[in-house]
Amino acid sequence: MNAALVALLCSFGVTQQAVVPPQMPLEAILQSMQKAQIAVRPQASYQIVREYRLFGAKDSKADSEVVAEINFRPPASKRYSIQRSSGSSRGAQLVRRVLDHEVEATSNDANARTAISSDNYNFNFVGEVTLDGQSCYVLGLKPKRRESNLLSGQVWVDKSSFLIRQIEGEVEKPPSWWLKKLRVRLAFADFEGTWVQTSMEAIADVRVVGAHTLTSRILDYQSESELAATPFPAGSILRKR
Repeated sequence: MNAALVALLCSFGVTQQAVVPPQMPLEAILQSMQKAQIAVRPQASYQIVREYRLFGAKDSKADSEVVAEINFRPPASKRYSIQRSSGSSRGAQLVRRVLDHEVEATSNDANARTAISSDNYNFNFVGEVTLDGQSCYVLGLKPKRRESNLLSGQVWVDKSSFLIRQIEGEVEKPPSWWLKKLRVRLAFADFEGTWVQTSMEAIADVRVVGAHTLTSRILDYQSESELAATPFPAGSILRKR
């Protein structure tokens, strides 16, 4: 999933009292967001190791845990491998489906259809908040098409960089009859110059069996230069973050 955009904010004094700057026009935010999204596309290969955890309807402890290695090679090549899995086999099966979809979405055509852009969404300005210490614009998202790759919800756009820091919402069209609802939250941040998805939470309301939650977080990130200099075999977890 992606997005991008710039304009001017000003403040001035009147009889020594600060005046709140005018709100940045929504169209200017969207244009700056789009530009930022294009500029941040990876130019070099990288590798991420993620941990996935699957929780059942009433479980506080994970039913299964899966560690996967994902390798990206620009401009649009992504592959993965499951490094280890424990607990219920449903976890590994679900993670494979998620990563298969992620690999498929890497292609330029698929990426364009899922991007957080005016081609795919109608936007409205919700407000301004601080997220993880960063000032953000909050924009409402309304898909222009009823598709399983689009979310109805909100996006948090960094006010300084205009990069997307968080997306949260409900899938416009559940990908399966078994799913009554699917709510997703994705978080993004800079990892050594690469803007990547750092965490995910997906809550699925599954017919008959109830709610299930899948989470992910980054265990390790390695840039192209680090991979070239690393004597360890691919998939080794060198450090946790």
